[in-house]
Amino acid sequence: MMDWTDRHCRFFHRQLTKRALLYTEMVTAEALLHGKRDQLLGFSEIEHPLALQLGGSDPVRLAEAAAIGEACGYDEINLNVGCPSDRVQSGRFGACLMAEPGLVAACVFAMQEAVRIPVTVKCRIGIDDQDSEADFTRFIATVADAGCRVFIVHARKAWLTGLSPKENRDIPPLDYARVYRLKRARPDLTIVLNGGIERNGDIATHLELLDGVMLGRAAYQTPHVLASVDQDWFGKTAPPVSRAEALRALIPYATQHIARGGRLNNITRHILGLYHGVPGGRAYRRYLSENAVREGAGPEVLMEAIARVERIIAQRDAA
Repeated sequence: MMDWTDRHCRFFHRQLTKRALLYTEMVTAEALLHGKRDQLLGFSEIEHPLALQLGGSDPVRLAEAAAIGEACGYDEINLNVGCPSDRVQSGRFGACLMAEPGLVAACVFAMQEAVRIPVTVKCRIGIDDQDSEADFTRFIATVADAGCRVFIVHARKAWLTGLSPKENRDIPPLDYARVYRLKRARPDLTIVLNGGIERNGDIATHLELLDGVMLGRAAYQTPHVLASVDQDWFGKTAPPVSRAEALRALIPYATQHIARGGRLNNITRHILGLYHGVPGGRAYRRYLSENAVREGAGPEVLMEAIARVERIIAQRDAA
């Protein structure tokens, strides 16, 4: 998710699940070819398995960018043709490309020729007035014919005119049934569902009919939902990581980040939802929000946040 799933967010999420596939923010091919690659592509080895999500519409440029991603050690290259933001449309990439399935197919083919790791596509079920099931089926078939075997489908259409990116995440209704029908029609493809999935019960329901699910806002806003993923879906027998354990694992990472000139709030902005719905959660969020942004804030702020919420939980348990 753009501006959300940076390397600090992914490092934190990896403390909660060792097996789930993590995705980068979308990086445009042009930015990667002409920008600061270390800054755009840097990641910690602990983040594996990790997919690089690219945006673009030039097959040659995307192929070059994919090759760079593979050389940097990414496990998958994902082409995003589902993002509806204004800056994406103005650059002719993201969801607007669903109107050009032939071009998407050409991009996928070129990327696959350039790398040996999987190339996947993330899309919507439609855009604007081009949102019939026939349109969606034709898009998938065209891109699959180019060699793509994995589609991550956000089960909402995108209104590229009339709705903001934020509204496009909520207002168009979810249509899971359309994605289910796609899987029935194309059992040869790996179909992963995205959109509106919040709880383990939701995951279980969808996995009865599909090959996988992608958590977006739920993983970011209530990240502890990830803690049971390894046990529930990957057969791990160890108990889920506690919230406090996940936070303590961030302390050495935060120390190193600050020593390199970073700021604590580069990391803590991604962990505010960790205690969502838990006693002490509001005090935890307030303390981090007020203190992590201060000049010179260090790992002691994290340690105090843990201590504060643990005191509240202990007081509740003793009452």
